[in-house]
Amino acid sequence: MAIINKFESSEQRNNLAHLASIINLAKVDGTINAEEQVVIQRFLKKLGISKDEYKMILKNPEQHPILPNNSFEIRLELLFDLFKIIYADNRIETKEKCLILKYAIGLGFNSVKAEEIIEKSILIFEGKLDFEEYSSLIKK
Repeated sequence: MAIINKFESSEQRNNLAHLASIINLAKVDGTINAEEQVVIQRFLKKLGISKDEYKMILKNPEQHPILPNNSFEIRLELLFDLFKIIYADNRIETKEKCLILKYAIGLGFNSVKAEEIIEKSILIFEGKLDFEEYSSLIKK
């Protein structure tokens, strides 16, 4: 039973750290706007985070460090979540782009791969795909 409890607490720490990253991105321009708040509320449910835990993280999101993961898919999903909060207001700001690059590297991507993923993600979220890219995504 102790192993399960350690796993659950580790998973919860990861979820709290992920929410802290989301909040840091939302606050990078100074405030959390209404669109970002809607996305954050969805993540609270998805990550199983209580209102009290949310309030604690909101006060000091820097207290929860980025936790790297060995799984490429999990790292990509975490980045995808961060892009959803960035694009809650339908644009990416320079500060947000710098911050998500730091998060990508913190998650375990090397700097070249992180830049590549960030640039491709921006194209996807902004709908600026050419036909070949669109076709490639559809065929996968």
